[in-house]
Formats: sequence, C-alpha cells, structure tokens
Amino acid sequence: MATQTAVQRRDDARAAYDAYLAACPARELLDTISDKWVSLVLNALSGGPLRYSDLGRIIAGVSQKMLTQTLRGLERDGLVSRAVTPSVPVRVDYALTDLGRDLQPVMLAIKTWAEGHIEQVHSAREAYDARARP
Repeated sequence: MATQTAVQRRDDARAAYDAYLAACPARELLDTISDKWVSLVLNALSGGPLRYSDLGRIIAGVSQKMLTQTLRGLERDGLVSRAVTPSVPVRVDYALTDLGRDLQPVMLAIKTWAEGHIEQVHSAREAYDARARP
C-alpha cells in the first residue's frame, strides 16, 4: 500500500463527496435543504431570532406538526438553535447558527429567483400542457 501525502488524502476525501453518486452522504443534506418548509424557515430566520408562533404566522400554510418537525430537523443538523427562556409562559426562540447563516444567502437567492420567475414557469407549464393535450 502506497503512502499518501496530506494533499492526496484531502483530494481523496473531497472526491468521496460527489452528490451525483447514490452513496454520497451529501445527498442527505441536499434532501433536507430542498424541502420547501426548510427553505421558508431559514429565510424567515434571516432577520434574526423568532418565536415559534411568529414563524407560524410568517409561513402561511405550515401546520404546527410540520413546523415542529422542520425546526427539530434543522436544530439536529446544526442550522438552527433553540433557546428556552424560563418565564411564564416559557419563551422559546429559534435562530440561525453560524452554519445556518452560511447557508442563508443561497436559500435567499433561491427564494428571490422563485418569486421573480414564477410567472415564466406558469407560462411554460401552460404551453407544455397545451402541447400535451390531444
């Protein structure tokens, strides 16, 4: 077995993370960040910490169950932190972690692109559906 230099070991490690490969661990993260609720939560938290109820009001249509699952998953992945302040009632705030803030510009760009291009997408869908009709 040949000895590898540190540079070769880093290159090999980098090559191991190829999201096009089915076994790549990075796919787990891509699955997570491609979820619409994840995207909306991360963007909502970009302005600073928010309480659970504030997030529920900002993100129209999200159920309590889905918001809870999304926040727990983001906390588990290290993208969101949860801070409990003992009071009556207990106050729970959610905020982006350093890792979440690092991802946030990408998520904001996707949200902004979607808002700016949805009409073109709708037009393309209508044209496609018209061609597909017998």
